[in-house]
Amino acid sequence: MNEKYLDYIIKHIPELETPRLILRKIKKSDAADMFEYASKEDVTKYLLWNAHESLKYTKKYLKFLVSKYKTGEYLDWGIVLKSNNKLIGTCGFASLDLANAKCEIGYVLNPDYHKNGYAYEAVGKILEYAFDTLGLNRIEARVIKGNEPSISLLKRCGMTEEGEGREEIYVKGEYKSLIHFSLLKGERL
Repeated sequence: MNEKYLDYIIKHIPELETPRLILRKIKKSDAADMFEYASKEDVTKYLLWNAHESLKYTKKYLKFLVSKYKTGEYLDWGIVLKSNNKLIGTCGFASLDLANAKCEIGYVLNPDYHKNGYAYEAVGKILEYAFDTLGLNRIEARVIKGNEPSISLLKRCGMTEEGEGREEIYVKGEYKSLIHFSLLKGERL
């Protein structure tokens, strides 16, 4: 794929659609919806960031993220319900390595919307976009050990568990082990 085209689509991530969701750039106006889940300790338990302390903090955070879209440094989509236009989470690329045709995905979902297949639907669409539009060969994910719902989701999406990085990262005052997953273009469901 043409390098200029790839650079363009990374800086102008498109809106994606599934039967029940719209995946779009996050907006400053999403602050209340994001704060609803980002302020919960149980949501951030297995994430690298802490719960948001206030709506004001979420607004500042969103302002920062919106500015990063323009440079191609932020590659997450907001997960929005078609039925009511509510932001219920984010999903996208934690990293993108075009030279090696691979990326790492990440996601977070408001717990009020768990067990409805929304995360599966969103992650599936991001996998499709990564393979079919960006032409990537390998998609990776890392999950903090103990996050069984996330591990289950990745397996359901067809990803293969590759192993454990023991005490691989230092986060929130302690070393955490990471479970590594991948999916190759030729292995897609």
